[in-house]
Amino acid sequence: MGVVEVRRLGLERDLIDRDVYERTLGRFRDAKIVLPTFSQLAKPEKIPDRIREALATIEPDAPHPLNLFRVHWYNDASRTGITEVPEHVILPPALTGVDAKIVVAFGNRFPMIGAHKVLAAYGCLAPRVITGQFDPSTDRAIWPSTGNYCRGGVAISRIMQSHGVAVLPAGMSQERFDWLADWVLSPDDIIRTPGTESNVKEIYDKCNELSRDPKNVIFNQFSEFGNHLVHYLCTGSALERVFESLRASDPSLKLAAFTSATGSAGTIAAGDWLKERHGAKVVAVEAWECPTMLLNGFGEHNIQGIGDKHIPLIHNVMNTDLAVAVNDRSTDGIGVLWNTATGREYLTDRRGVPAEIVGQLGDIGLSGVCNILAAIKIAKYYELGSSDVIVTVATDGYAMYQSEREKAVTKYFGGSFDAVSAGEVFGEHLLGETTDHMRELTYEDRMRVFNLGYFTWVEQQGVEIDEFRARKSPSFWTEIRDVIPVWDRMIEEFNAATGAIDKL
Repeated sequence: MGVVEVRRLGLERDLIDRDVYERTLGRFRDAKIVLPTFSQLAKPEKIPDRIREALATIEPDAPHPLNLFRVHWYNDASRTGITEVPEHVILPPALTGVDAKIVVAFGNRFPMIGAHKVLAAYGCLAPRVITGQFDPSTDRAIWPSTGNYCRGGVAISRIMQSHGVAVLPAGMSQERFDWLADWVLSPDDIIRTPGTESNVKEIYDKCNELSRDPKNVIFNQFSEFGNHLVHYLCTGSALERVFESLRASDPSLKLAAFTSATGSAGTIAAGDWLKERHGAKVVAVEAWECPTMLLNGFGEHNIQGIGDKHIPLIHNVMNTDLAVAVNDRSTDGIGVLWNTATGREYLTDRRGVPAEIVGQLGDIGLSGVCNILAAIKIAKYYELGSSDVIVTVATDGYAMYQSEREKAVTKYFGGSFDAVSAGEVFGEHLLGETTDHMRELTYEDRMRVFNLGYFTWVEQQGVEIDEFRARKSPSFWTEIRDVIPVWDRMIEEFNAATGAIDKL
């Protein structure tokens, strides 16, 4: 890797500290912790039968080591069984107003946190463990995020017999804080920073303060390349499996695009996988209230789960085809429409949306709604038809936003959501979705977005300029993937040294 092979980026492929490694082996041996390889999480059929049989008796939300082997896209609705194709919904034209097939994979099938960010957390912590850079017996894992990633980090930390700390804005949904209160070792392990969804720099500032203690290890999802790599491999291949299952029934289908709210820019790495194999356009999505990519803008919004006011270091900007912005008034309103009895009755009785589809809308949280609205924009912009497929993900389900629903009803509907309100939301925010606030990115546009990251990563966070620039080259992104099989081999060696699998 040359100049980009630095510890803070999480790309090491060699043992860094033998003493830490040996202590961790002993700890994992005693706790019977077996680590899944990245390839096993990408293809759960590779998980050993012994582990799959043992999992049958484990609750999916228990802090049990075996639940590491459920950190993948192939859990069924009960999250105890494995499906051949990741669970998803195909949204019909009656709901979206477009002929293109918008396909949404469900992230709430993941264990412990009901969100796919637990996959990112594992992708960041596991490499540090197997290279001897994180000592579970003494170090604290610091997880900065706007909600789901820090929950995933706390869950993975606890399973790995280590101390996890969540750092997140005070204005995030109450459900996030309720979950954290049940999982952290101490109330002090929940650190609230000022602001809401778009106040990411305040999170960084707190982490810089915490990093003065060498026992605090910062797992910054915005700059940890394990986040990018695990989504490239696991989320990318999972979405490809979904598309191929559809094309098996209809060979005429084409994968037109992948839409992803950028957040930490981990999930959007799946777009690189889909673009390489199917030519899908990679669509980066943000809130219109904070149009960082589109206008170098700033502001606050409520599309919880997507970060703002900076460009993540792990975002492969030069491979991104479009930038799209979505209004948080739309996501809030649709969240109410899809998750109230009045709204659902309107969809089935007045709009003819199948009850089976309406029953699945609760599996889609606010950032998932954002991704869907971006997909509708893309379908209208390119005039896509019924043979075109747009894939996206719902990071979590609406269970994380019940408190936000009540706020939205008060803010937008005067405290009462009725059939007229339902019709207004449907007409304005679904059928009325337009192609404004979006841009096909030319090379110059991509360079503008890429350069914007300089101010965060070089000036504020101390990334070397050569490391920053290296990410402009496509070869950087292809070369770092070589570390995945190296990590898998090291995981297998680590497991063999603990002998934990033989104790199951």
